[in-house]
Amino acid sequence: MTESAAVRIAPQGEGPDDAQLVRLARVGDERAIQTLVQRHQDTAFDAAYRVVRDEDVAADVAQDAFLKALQGLDGFRGDASFRTWLIRIVINTARSNLRTRARRGERSLEMARDPASGEDPARLALVRAEAERVGDYLDALPEKQRLAVTLRVFEGLSYREIAAACGSTEGAMRVNYHMGIKRLREWLE
Repeated sequence: MTESAAVRIAPQGEGPDDAQLVRLARVGDERAIQTLVQRHQDTAFDAAYRVVRDEDVAADVAQDAFLKALQGLDGFRGDASFRTWLIRIVINTARSNLRTRARRGERSLEMARDPASGEDPARLALVRAEAERVGDYLDALPEKQRLAVTLRVFEGLSYREIAAACGSTEGAMRVNYHMGIKRLREWLE
């Protein structure tokens, strides 16, 4: 049985790890590529959103980053996890997107939310206002602090993974994380 066939018959939840999927994707296994995308699409979108702060743009950035990652799989050495490597590509793509949009003078529009969720409108308004307040404070942090906080809190990455994703040292990202958290606490009090 080929390695590719093993991927196809693996029970759900017991599939191959990312390293196996990368090896298969490098030789053109569409199922392996699809599994990598499905496994990491939320992470890619979330990382992009943390940088660009616009859902539509984040979706485009995540898609562009996946294309770059999949086209560059031969360059993936495996020094970091695929997830960390992908997040680095997402962050770089998002930064590039911001620079391009800034040169063009584009501004993002806030997306309207559907209030028909069945929850108490007053509670929803309060939660949204608080989330917006925290988001504004996150946006006010310097970029490295914002990335360190969001990748640690929202993505659950280790400091080593954050450093690899941001192209920095582990110690620097620890400092950025703690400084960002300190500032957020001060602002939220």
